[in-house]
Amino acid sequence: MQETTPQRFVSLITRETLALVLAGGRGTRLGALAGHRVKPAVPFGGKYRLIDFPLSNCINSGIRRIGVLTQYKAHSLIRHLQEGWSFLRSDFNEFVEILPAQQRTGPSWYQGTADAVYQNLEIVQTHAPRYVLVLGGDHVYKMDYGSMLAQHVESEAAITVGCVEVATDEAREFGVMTVDLDGRVLAFQEKPETPAQLPDKPGRSLISMGIYVFNTDYLSRALVDDANRPDSSHDFGKDILPRTLAAGDPLRAFRFRDLSGDVEGYWRDVGNVDAYWAANLELAQVVPPLDLYDRGWPIWTQQMQAPPAKFVFDEPGRRGMAIDSMISGGCVLAGGRVKESVLFSFVRVESGACIEESVVLPNARICSGARIRRAVVDESCVVPPGMVIGADPRADHERFEISPGGIALITPEMLGQNLSHVR
Repeated sequence: MQETTPQRFVSLITRETLALVLAGGRGTRLGALAGHRVKPAVPFGGKYRLIDFPLSNCINSGIRRIGVLTQYKAHSLIRHLQEGWSFLRSDFNEFVEILPAQQRTGPSWYQGTADAVYQNLEIVQTHAPRYVLVLGGDHVYKMDYGSMLAQHVESEAAITVGCVEVATDEAREFGVMTVDLDGRVLAFQEKPETPAQLPDKPGRSLISMGIYVFNTDYLSRALVDDANRPDSSHDFGKDILPRTLAAGDPLRAFRFRDLSGDVEGYWRDVGNVDAYWAANLELAQVVPPLDLYDRGWPIWTQQMQAPPAKFVFDEPGRRGMAIDSMISGGCVLAGGRVKESVLFSFVRVESGACIEESVVLPNARICSGARIRRAVVDESCVVPPGMVIGADPRADHERFEISPGGIALITPEMLGQNLSHVR
């Protein structure tokens, strides 16, 4: 992979910005994969967690004041943040601060994305940022937030919304925007049945990435007003943005480009099992759409102390090998074969086992003679000797969760291995 050196907008603007990462979502469309962990804590890409991408973007963009808002089953996320993201120096006013739901403004938990920030508004004001960058904690992309902040300041917007193009059929799951040539947002629809298409690109729509830049004083006023509205769902997309448009306040769109600025950037919402599986396997391609080997824009994470991956045995039917795959540290392919797959740390593949087009999370063990195809195997699973997954749809449906795209999701509980530890 080529090393790139993107232009960065590290300046007083980024230093005067507080980033808030919304990391409390249940991730219900991920099924049992999110049963023991909040969605931003879901492993991705062989060694990362989903939250590592927005956090790395912040660090690489020069934003070093970050609050992470947690709520649902946050233990593994909090542990990951403590172990992997505690390197910032508080004496330099740098931090990744964990902000658990505390019912600061009343007896309720977070009622929506806007309410999550409102319940932490006092903390935001304590840090006294000039700008607030609100991010989701569960999307995969590399983005220089400095460019977005620079446009926000130059355009004198009250709110700037990050946006990206998707196929219109996919846009129903997002906030859909209509903008003019100068980037002014003319209309915003939250998860519409019939999404607006781009005038010059039929079949394509412009959607919100769930990334917002606010002037802090405007954000404070908007959140207080929203909190006092009993009919509000207290959500940025459903309430704050439409209300900003109705009031005539300047709402701008920021078109997401890759770090070179030449083409639209890579962005994936891995909100369901099919999307999660596909985005992981993309990384094992010869030229993947997301370059994890770019030393100019690294993705930071907790560096697990793991030995190199090992491939052993070279006999007919017992050959440790991997083809078109990503194999993480600590893995041992002891006579097993892996093809077009992603293996996380400390996975063991025993003699005669075969894994194809699959994602295998940390500490899983694939026993001798097992065959797995088109599956996501959760952390710490022990797939029994000789088990076949991905060949008989009826048998798979009886034992596992099967996605609309036919991907089998396998957890320890489905295999009768009721683990008590939090993953």
